[in-house]
Amino acid sequence: MDLGKRLRELRLEKGLNQIDVANILGIERSTYGKYETGDSSPDYKKLLKLADFYNVSTDYILGKTNIKDPIETIAAHHDGDDWTEEELEEIERFKEFVRMRRKNKNK
Repeated sequence: MDLGKRLRELRLEKGLNQIDVANILGIERSTYGKYETGDSSPDYKKLLKLADFYNVSTDYILGKTNIKDPIETIAAHHDGDDWTEEELEEIERFKEFVRMRRKNKNK
């Protein structure tokens, strides 16, 4: 999924219109509209502001991952083995499972 589609999806999930998000970013609605259509992209500071506002990672907004939550650093010793892409995805799924379990325990 591309950046524009992600931004639109996140905006609609919060029940906001483009003017609302443009005001949060301190830009014109038409500028924000161009982010969603792919005619323009937010600069670094605006991308970080969007990620903070939506509580997602910049990688999620950019379409590099489907995991919304900002990724926490977890160190693991792996004896010099290289991880395959599939294994890294499995690790990410496990991290999400642990986060969900922790969240449910705290309810």
